[in-house]
Amino acid sequence: MMKRQTDTAQVLQSVGASSMRYALAMNVMWIGTLKFEDYEVANIQPLVSSSPLFAPFLRKFGQKKLSKMVGVTEIALGALIAAKPLAPRATVVGGLGAVGMFATTLSFLFTTPGVWQEDHGAPKLSMVGQFLIKDSVFLAASLLVTAESLQAIRQN
Repeated sequence: MMKRQTDTAQVLQSVGASSMRYALAMNVMWIGTLKFEDYEVANIQPLVSSSPLFAPFLRKFGQKKLSKMVGVTEIALGALIAAKPLAPRATVVGGLGAVGMFATTLSFLFTTPGVWQEDHGAPKLSMVGQFLIKDSVFLAASLLVTAESLQAIRQN
């Protein structure tokens, strides 16, 4: 009975890790493709314009070019994350890049106006805040994908 539970746990862990990796890759690449759409250029403007990290790039490159640069980066990171069966080292790079990307987007919680519902007492997230906080899950998934790829490299 104990062996069957261990086998089941290992299968679930393997399926879960693969599902998480490809879901993360798909989300990052899909969102990256949207950065080439005018409506998404407008959507990210309040986030990047109030960010001390992105505001200088926004001034230097402009809204459309910066959005496209972010999109290309996201598509590349997603592809690297998806490459694990063929190139686990590439997935480590993609995973670490995604960690940095999601840490950056989470920083928008502190720099973007309107993240908090000011008139509702205790800190409550606005729609913008809710949009941003989900990146904490993507950050965790990026860490796990990176760790899984490092383990695969060690085993080979």
